[in-house]
Amino acid sequence: MSDGPGSAPVPRTVLVTGGNRGIGLACARRFQADGHQVAVTYRSDPPTAPGVMAVRCDVTSSEEVDAAFTAIEAELGPVEVLVSNAGVTRDQLVLRMGEDDFAAVLDANLTGGFRVAKRAVKTMMRARWGRIVFLGSVVGLTGQAGQANYAASKAGLSGLARSLAREFASRSITVNVVAPGPIATDMTDALTEAQKSAIHTAVPLGRFGAPEEVAAAIAFLASDAAAYITGAVLPVDGGMAMGV
Repeated sequence: MSDGPGSAPVPRTVLVTGGNRGIGLACARRFQADGHQVAVTYRSDPPTAPGVMAVRCDVTSSEEVDAAFTAIEAELGPVEVLVSNAGVTRDQLVLRMGEDDFAAVLDANLTGGFRVAKRAVKTMMRARWGRIVFLGSVVGLTGQAGQANYAASKAGLSGLARSLAREFASRSITVNVVAPGPIATDMTDALTEAQKSAIHTAVPLGRFGAPEEVAAAIAFLASDAAAYITGAVLPVDGGMAMGV
């Protein structure tokens, strides 16, 4: 995010939802290291990230989303970069999956993304500049047994992002999706060695990605260097979904 070639990055106000761990926390730290003001939302435990503003917010509540943005605006100024990362999983085979489990995942992952983006664009439109990056998933591109709800929610983000990209392009607001593949997090740490080996075999690069690698892609899409990229879905998956 800079004024031009060779100039220093312009400090922006960045909000990362679900930024208390994993990819979200890696994003917060990356933006902070790049010199930006960073806020994160969390539902249960606040992040361990000195200098990052932490606001409790459940993205399934429009009231809590609005309150979080209001608090951030009062402390740091209008949100200029939104990373919509908050989400949940309720994995189960379809024949055993209840409608509540399906609806809850879509509400948090897809409708939650809609809620935070709708709130963010209000000030972005006035500024005639903004960046929105949704966290999708390779599963949204390929599907996955036992994750019909999660895959549907992540696939839906692509349609949402592309619609918003068309609506707000005239205001210099870009909207993109980053779709991570298997990333080394607390959840993957709990897998057995056999499960890890199977995943490595499915990834052409033969390993898990690091949260910092996803954060780097997001930081690029949020930068001035990516001003001509909008409506894109960028896989960060070690080649797992190439050609999809």
